[in-house]
Amino acid sequence: MIDPSQRTLRLEPVTADNFDAVCAVHVRPDQAHLVSPVVKSLAEAYVHPAAAWPRAVVDGDDVVGFVMAFHDIVWNPAVDPDDRRSGIWRLNIDAGRQGKGYGRFAVRAVIEEIRRRGTHRTAHVSWHGGSGSPEPFYLGLGFVPTGELIGEERVGVLTLDPAAAPAAD
Repeated sequence: MIDPSQRTLRLEPVTADNFDAVCAVHVRPDQAHLVSPVVKSLAEAYVHPAAAWPRAVVDGDDVVGFVMAFHDIVWNPAVDPDDRRSGIWRLNIDAGRQGKGYGRFAVRAVIEEIRRRGTHRTAHVSWHGGSGSPEPFYLGLGFVPTGELIGEERVGVLTLDPAAAPAAD
């Protein structure tokens, strides 16, 4: 873990200036089947501009990861057209930067953005199971499985009250 006093962590919009660095973020080879590449996420953000919130995870001058939130989407229109949700769509922390708190920071920052918008009292995320799954990471941050599946991914929810916020490092 990097000493928090030595960090200048922030989320930044993806721009022409940082695009190449953001696209260069790659997870470990054993995780590649669990999360889409950043370039696919950016393409999805382009075609879903009202819902997608793509951000570079930056420490100092270095792009160390990528996170994309979704805001106020109809979760499953066929089941309940009034069920609108916000949460984490993608999280990619560069292979050489994992285990240093960057993912926790990115999740906390997305949660704060959802709180700031004030439209939802919960945050959602989904993940693939199996070897290398991020499930323990999300459960450790307080997400609770809902029992739902979106495709083949398990869905987790976090209540956005102060008592349920992810713990600080």
